[in-house]
Amino acid sequence: MPRADEGAARDAAEAVARRSYGKLVAFLAARTGDVSGAEDALSDAFAAALVDWPASGVPDTPEAWLMTVARRKLIDASRRRRSRVDATDHLRLMADEIEAAAGSETRMPDERLALMFACAHPAIDAGIRAPLILQTILGFDAAAIGSAFLVSPATMAQRLVRAKNKIRHAGIPFHVPERSELSGRLDAVLEAIYAAFSEGWSEPAGTETRRRNLAEEGIWLGRLVASLLPDEPEALGLLSLMLYAQARRDARRDSRGEYVPLADQDPTMWDTPLIEEAEALLARASTLPGAGRYQLEAAVQSAHVVRRLTGRSDWAAIERIYDALLVMTGSPVVAINRAIAVAETRGPAAGLAALDTVSDDPRLTNYQPYWAARAGLLAQTCDVAAADAAYERAIGLEADPAVRRFLQRRRAERRERPVDPAGSA
Repeated sequence: MPRADEGAARDAAEAVARRSYGKLVAFLAARTGDVSGAEDALSDAFAAALVDWPASGVPDTPEAWLMTVARRKLIDASRRRRSRVDATDHLRLMADEIEAAAGSETRMPDERLALMFACAHPAIDAGIRAPLILQTILGFDAAAIGSAFLVSPATMAQRLVRAKNKIRHAGIPFHVPERSELSGRLDAVLEAIYAAFSEGWSEPAGTETRRRNLAEEGIWLGRLVASLLPDEPEALGLLSLMLYAQARRDARRDSRGEYVPLADQDPTMWDTPLIEEAEALLARASTLPGAGRYQLEAAVQSAHVVRRLTGRSDWAAIERIYDALLVMTGSPVVAINRAIAVAETRGPAAGLAALDTVSDDPRLTNYQPYWAARAGLLAQTCDVAAADAAYERAIGLEADPAVRRFLQRRRAERRERPVDPAGSA
């Protein structure tokens, strides 16, 4: 193999991680029942690659190379934990199977779905199932997951460790359960898929390849689950929701890379085939018994994209759907979006009153969309000073420079013209 410089080796390792991290963890963990051990072994294998590949060259099949190294690490760890007698058969079987898979990428089964359902097993605390799926399948760290679920990184890290220990000690099997058991675990699987998609979609400029890939990975996983469960309305609803959002991804930035809120987007830039696919999935879901969160959120998106035909979002329908979502979820994020819809249908004072119902929720203290929504509604009620303070808070919390510039522009506009309608993301 030709030598590779450190940069090329690092790029190759990162490409494999983006493409195959979850697949490799799932394959290793399914054979050992030890998610932490599989992650540690794979982490060691990646570290070894960064040492070996610059000197020896990037292998033709890097996934197989990583599997071979991870296999050795797993065997060493397993040997240390087990007695010499009972380790022999287990190690031989595990080593033979992993070695066979490492010899050919095409022979390595994709067991990510089995791992996802293992993480969603009833023995695992319900609140940690989706975060656990995100970490094991997509390699998210505790800080990123904690941010997505409004939990501190330290707390999230402790919960993830306990959950992985639970899988190992309880011997939770890695397989897609029978249909009778499937629905009970589906919520966590769908929640994790949507969280992965959201993480990728929130980087609308597409400048971070890994995050952009997460959105596509989420849609791929959504299609996989929907194909497995074609009569499950929430699986169809989630896929529909993701496709609606993906359809208007390119419209979220202008030609200079500046952020464009939904209200100001050009509908001709939305992806019509994706919208039509989303509409068909939502229609199919509506014919099946049971309505859930994802179908309702997809219905909100449908009421927004109607603007490409009528010139205006159906805000009355959006408010009604958020009413139902708020009853269903009690989510403060839903309450924020409902308040924006109320402002569109009944005026900014009514919207602000709706937003005030969640103003004491500690989870919103550092939640940028809450402060941005509050700033916009305050500006519309001509409370310029309070709006300015809320904009300042939102700007300070925003990590995306383009969105930060948008908020700064909007704050300046409100100082000059405080009655203009507010935009929404």
